[in-house]
Amino acid sequence: MRLRLEQLVIRFSLSSRMDHLATPLAPFDSQPRTRIVFGNGSLHRLGALTRELGGTRVLLVTDQGIALAGHAETASMSLRNAGMQVALFDALRQNPTTLDVARCLEIARSESVDLIIGLGGGSSIDTAKGCNFLLTNGGEMRDYWGVGKATKPMLPLIAIPTTAGTGSECQSAALIADETTHQKMACLDPKAAARIALLDPQLTVSQPAHVTAVTGVDAITHAIESAVTTRRNAVSVMYSHEAFKLCVTSLPRVLADPDDVGARGRMLLGAAFAGLAIESSMLGAAHSAANPLTARYNVVHGCAVGIMLPHVIRYNAVEPAARLAYAELASAPEIAAVSQGVDLAVQALVSRVEGLLNLAGIPRSLRECGVDPAGIPLLASEAAQQWTASFNPRPIAATNFVALYELAMERRGEGE
Repeated sequence: MRLRLEQLVIRFSLSSRMDHLATPLAPFDSQPRTRIVFGNGSLHRLGALTRELGGTRVLLVTDQGIALAGHAETASMSLRNAGMQVALFDALRQNPTTLDVARCLEIARSESVDLIIGLGGGSSIDTAKGCNFLLTNGGEMRDYWGVGKATKPMLPLIAIPTTAGTGSECQSAALIADETTHQKMACLDPKAAARIALLDPQLTVSQPAHVTAVTGVDAITHAIESAVTTRRNAVSVMYSHEAFKLCVTSLPRVLADPDDVGARGRMLLGAAFAGLAIESSMLGAAHSAANPLTARYNVVHGCAVGIMLPHVIRYNAVEPAARLAYAELASAPEIAAVSQGVDLAVQALVSRVEGLLNLAGIPRSLRECGVDPAGIPLLASEAAQQWTASFNPRPIAATNFVALYELAMERRGEGE
């Protein structure tokens, strides 16, 4: 009895000391827009779900890899069995541009579709959203760059991710690059959000190992960045922490055993939760720095954010509220505990991130990716102009991005 009393006193004392460490709660206005359907084999429900939304003439947006894997045919069969007419656009490219959207739009118009389905990674889902913008509201993608610029309702959209990465299925943004300038345009509108996100873990098993790795790193980066932005709030932090717990523990299992459908499912759900977090809190400097690397040097997005992430965490951790937010995130999957010291928790977080990057085979320097050091000033200028930079927890300008790119140019040991 005496021992139990002493334990309670210790816990109460620790809790009292930790009260001042709690991050403040920001105001928020959360309105879920997307129904989430999760489960192995749930792709077979596609026809019935489409019928519920009133679809009769469906555009299925995907890529050649997904078509070759047989997923597009499975989806089409489910749709046809439910009485739908199906038009297929499977010619999109990775990191879609305005040209991909224009080609998709041609088919949508010629087939008079009344519902759109994005099947694949973020490229498929974003192209489906972009097509929806132009089909229903007209104009060009540039007209919708920003927030809430669509004036007319959009067609129902069903998003079916085959990668555990972007979380686009749970976001209202379409990320489309300008075909000429390569500038990524974030077109956000509540009307663009998918009515249904259909999460079937079995669809992710067919992904090549390198795709699993880079998309998994992207999902983890989403969880980390959304947890610390200036717009973080109680809802976004809840999703960020759960996404981080699911992904940081499951990615090693998926990389070790690609057929582990249970771990695949946790990754897929974690990526979706990270997408929901982004919807409330946006992203930060790692994504701002990554986009110019993809546009200028074709660095795969997951590699780009992965290379930059440890440097951005260290940069942001100078700001006290961000440092605490990182420490709280590290506590979620018990990488470290805030009670053991905020600085130690942040160091443990960085160490775990670097370990996961190494495990995923992510290049650890920009030089390995063919980035020319002479191009850093231009990269930094473009990074500072990215919308996500404005939500970074620590103010960041082009000069700061120059320093981050220079740090990332050479391979460095863990913990440096």
